[in-house]
Amino acid sequence: MNATTGLQLFLFGIYPYICLSVLLLGSLVRFDREPYTWKSDSSQLLRAGALRIGSNLFHYGILVVVMGHFLGFLMPHWAIDWALNPSQHQLLAMVGGGVAGVVAIIGLSMLIYRRIADPRIRRNSRKWDFTIVFMLWLQLLLGLITVPLSAQHVDGAEFEILTTYVKGIVTFQSGVAGLLLQVPWVYRVHILLGFTIFLVSPFTRMVHIWSGVGTLAYLFRPYQLVRTRKREVRT
Repeated sequence: MNATTGLQLFLFGIYPYICLSVLLLGSLVRFDREPYTWKSDSSQLLRAGALRIGSNLFHYGILVVVMGHFLGFLMPHWAIDWALNPSQHQLLAMVGGGVAGVVAIIGLSMLIYRRIADPRIRRNSRKWDFTIVFMLWLQLLLGLITVPLSAQHVDGAEFEILTTYVKGIVTFQSGVAGLLLQVPWVYRVHILLGFTIFLVSPFTRMVHIWSGVGTLAYLFRPYQLVRTRKREVRT
């Protein structure tokens, strides 16, 4: 094994599991030991202006992007192949992900400008607040850069390599790291930055995304019964 192969194995075969382990264990430790820090640290109380538009654009756009990644990369082939061939699947990911990515990066740019330009918000922001939003902005930019690259290979072969790699990581298959040697560097940096965001999330405001996932439980919880005590009517 040469140095290049060893680095490839670590970055795309071992590093993802380190990041995912820290994400899960770090989030559990933080929830247990520092529950009062489990929040989004919204700056709405400091200044509400420009927050609603930017926040809505970012959150709606990023939700579509994240759901698209999960459904596109993790759904089994039999659940998709009956409706879409690899080329159509890639085209759907390019169009849907591209539009949602543009919406998200516009909203995030507005939020970054607001955080930097407003002295009051800037003074009340921590270093990690700036770091994580710039990481997210760069991740969205890299994702958008992959759209024109994907348009040069509309046969879906490159997209199949990426889906095979992601599914291989989730299902603990060995040897999938070598698949990414066949894709451009932009995809590899995009993947590495994505796992790095998972790695640092338990130590930043990003930890509140677990609360958003947890709210899905309300869709399946039983109805709450509320009983009122009737006052007796005295005669």
